[in-house]
Amino acid sequence: MGGRVTGQRKETANVVWSGSWVAERLGVELVGDGELRELLGLALRRNPKRAHLLVSNVLGKHVPQRPSVVYGAGVELGRRVRELLGEDGARRAVVLGYAETATGLGHAVADGLGSAPYLHSTRRPVEGVARAGGFEESHSHATSHLLLPEDPDLLAAERGGEAGATLVLVDDEFSTGNTVLNTIRALHERYPRKRYVIVALVDMRSPADQGRLAEFAEEIDARVDLVARNTGTVRLPEGVLEKGQALVAEQEAAQEAAQEAAQPRVGRPGGKSEPLRTLPRAHTRIDLQWPAGVPDGGRHGFTPAHRALLEPALPAMADRIAQALGEHPRRVLVLGFEELMYAPLRLGTALEERTGAEVRYSTTTRSPVLAVDDPGYAIRTRLVFPAHDDPADGPGERYAYNVAGGGFDAVVLVVDSTADTHALHGPHGLMQQLTPHAAHVLLAVVPSYVPPGASADEPAPSYAPQRQEESAMLPEPLRGPAFSSYAPDEVGWLLQDLSDTELEAPTEEREEAIQSGGAHYAESLPVEYQPSEQYQDLFKAALDLSAARIARAVVTVTETVLAERGPRPVLVSLARAGTPVGVLMRRWARLRHGIDLAHYAVSIVRGRGIDANALRWLAAHHNPADVVFVDGWTGKGAITRELAAAIAEFEESDGTEGFNPEIAVLADPGGCVRTYGTREDFLIPSACLNSTVSGLISRTVLRSDLVGPDDFHGAKFYRELAGSDVSGHFLDTVTDRFGEVTDAVDAEVKELLTADRAPTWEGWAAVERISEEYGIHDVNLVKPGVGETTRVLLRRVPWKILAKRGAGADLEHIRLLAQQRGVPVEEVDELPYTCVGLIHPKYTRGATGADGRAVESK
Repeated sequence: MGGRVTGQRKETANVVWSGSWVAERLGVELVGDGELRELLGLALRRNPKRAHLLVSNVLGKHVPQRPSVVYGAGVELGRRVRELLGEDGARRAVVLGYAETATGLGHAVADGLGSAPYLHSTRRPVEGVARAGGFEESHSHATSHLLLPEDPDLLAAERGGEAGATLVLVDDEFSTGNTVLNTIRALHERYPRKRYVIVALVDMRSPADQGRLAEFAEEIDARVDLVARNTGTVRLPEGVLEKGQALVAEQEAAQEAAQEAAQPRVGRPGGKSEPLRTLPRAHTRIDLQWPAGVPDGGRHGFTPAHRALLEPALPAMADRIAQALGEHPRRVLVLGFEELMYAPLRLGTALEERTGAEVRYSTTTRSPVLAVDDPGYAIRTRLVFPAHDDPADGPGERYAYNVAGGGFDAVVLVVDSTADTHALHGPHGLMQQLTPHAAHVLLAVVPSYVPPGASADEPAPSYAPQRQEESAMLPEPLRGPAFSSYAPDEVGWLLQDLSDTELEAPTEEREEAIQSGGAHYAESLPVEYQPSEQYQDLFKAALDLSAARIARAVVTVTETVLAERGPRPVLVSLARAGTPVGVLMRRWARLRHGIDLAHYAVSIVRGRGIDANALRWLAAHHNPADVVFVDGWTGKGAITRELAAAIAEFEESDGTEGFNPEIAVLADPGGCVRTYGTREDFLIPSACLNSTVSGLISRTVLRSDLVGPDDFHGAKFYRELAGSDVSGHFLDTVTDRFGEVTDAVDAEVKELLTADRAPTWEGWAAVERISEEYGIHDVNLVKPGVGETTRVLLRRVPWKILAKRGAGADLEHIRLLAQQRGVPVEEVDELPYTCVGLIHPKYTRGATGADGRAVESK
């Protein structure tokens, strides 16, 4: 893996130089000061202009290294430049780094200078940002560099009314000098100045090239200084380029043959075979809470004011990473992404200070390099994956070196939001490539900074920076196992924990208070139903019978959402009936497409609307247009209407736009939505139970003495019911049936996407008719569908159950619950639902009469 550096130097005894493999085969020599071989190894690449690659052990690109060593190397170079320029000259300097390799190094040099603004070249064009220049890198695999400063005067020699600004150009190595000198020549024509400083980790110019710098300075009539950590040169024998290319081709052919022979395969019809596909393991998404207004790097400029905002935020972001890593990680890699080097580097330095783990840092790259598993070669392993930031030069392969086989317990991948795409998470994407090589993979997304006025067609940040400060007072989502029995990556609850508050009331007392107008149903909780052994057996049997049916509906609704709201929707389930559905949708997306969807649970209360603070949090951390609301099923469509009204009210009062109030549901028997898994009314076993099938979470609570204007709605975590918890069993049983329904659903989804799925509101019309026919005159007391009828029997005071004549196994649990509570079941014809639950109208605890009409309380 190259040498391992300790402090600023490494122990060299009994260590094979990581350039010896190339040197022995091609006769390449590395000559220089005593530290040079400790800092540089050699590798080979497929490149028509230069076969060898100098591999730095302190750059943090190809060789994982301690973040403090990488950052320290750049900062020390910056301090040397400050000494060269003096305090006044350093204060007026501007630093320019080269993409992609030196973006982090240049930024660290700017930090070492102290007060210098920083800009790096980029290969990512941004519409609406004027180009301040561009240049070519003659020997590179990807040559075009763009300069896109937000401030058009950033590179000018006169800034802030002061003249004489020195331009400091930073690259990882100074070899021929062509790239840097061509850059200076182009910029000097547009922004002439009197002084330039070139900074590199190593000065590797040949004797023939060393005299060119003085000649160039005289040509442009400016002073040009060079600051390098180490000096040396590479001696290349005659014909080395051709020999190197032949050696690369030979090695690649041998490796491909060995990989083909070792790859386990499965048979296919016709005698063909294909490699076994391993499904990716789950990863954890970390919400860094990146400080508002701070760019992700120097693509458009990074000023001292930005630095002042970032520095104090780093410890808290590192703490969030450390918390997500869990206890006792031994070896952790913070992996950056191409030009995004500085942000992950600084997260790494902060993590290094705040954890006992051995932290290493490197980044992915565009550069194709041969990997050879030999101690004398600098690139021991490589991961290959498709580009995932929609690059301007089209799709292509990207690489992560020395990650496989690195012995990492965890990898923290840091990308910007532009690169958080389907390609990152999909088959063969980087997330899937990483999971076999670390027990734990975490993803941290830094919002991509786009200057004001840039094209609206640019990818939106993963959050709205202007909303971040407004949401700062809101806590992070609650996650298991501290809150709920779900795994922490399955769902984040945008709720507050009221577990220590006494909220339960007897069902009869709650019903009387609700119907008399003395209390709202969300101000208290029913006593959690404790199922009998017979009922639990019924649940398990019902789950076994319906698991495939549920799996089919999950697959259908998820594929519909991905097709119409993709590629990376943010699932927001309506707690709590929607939450198991959201978890299952997330599981399917990961298993089938390799996508890890963000999933949160929020509270919505009939008559009170959705939790506005939860919407504010979502708008601050995600694009509202990506949010897809998820529920278990529809009844008459009350929540569908409630959500639409609540979103409209929120957008008007809060000024935030983009949320789509349409709900995606597993079952839509009421014809209330257009995104559904099925419109059949069948038993969804998660409706049979309360918290014990919903992560041990209560229904949500909204009470003014508990929920303030800046609080999320509340809920309880019933830890004491862990012995009866079947939440995981429900999810796993359905997940296990995904494979058997896939082929059938693929064809159905294609038809469904072109079908007329407009809501019919058939259910609402039926409820109004039933309400009048039975003399109830209140649609809120009519609960249609298997799920809603079950809720009536578990939480409310039921009057009677209407069952569709001939309904079979879907109603066994309904009949058992009705029998236990002494509620009659009336079979009827022409019912659009399998069953309907009627709540006791005008309930008081003195209600009498076979017709269910209540005696007015005295």
